Amino acid sequence: MSVLVEFAMFPTDKGESVSPYVARIIKMIDESGVPYKLTPMGTVFETETMAEALKIIEKAYSLLEPDCNRVYCVAKFDIRKGKSGRLVQKIKSVEEKIGKEVSK
Repeated sequence: MSVLVEFAMFPTDKGESVSPYVARIIKMIDESGVPYKLTPMGTVFETETMAEALKIIEKAYSLLEPDCNRVYCVAKFDIRKGKSGRLVQKIKSVEEKIGKEVSK
């Protein structure tokens, strides 16, 4: 099974720039070993189970909770049985159809 998750999580009570808080979350995802891609508007990662995906989101919150009074999170899930490696494959599929590399 493949669980693709696109999410963003950050404190809303820490001013205009929240990159130090986002960096905590990205470091944790990187250390978890799951494939991920950081984008300007969020992060996409892939796990094999919904439980693993939710655990990562819960860990992300636990990194902010001690010193943040208000945290915003939005998450989207694409769950597909019998597939894996979709973090890369979905982009390749579109690129093949248009005959051009769209991701760099």
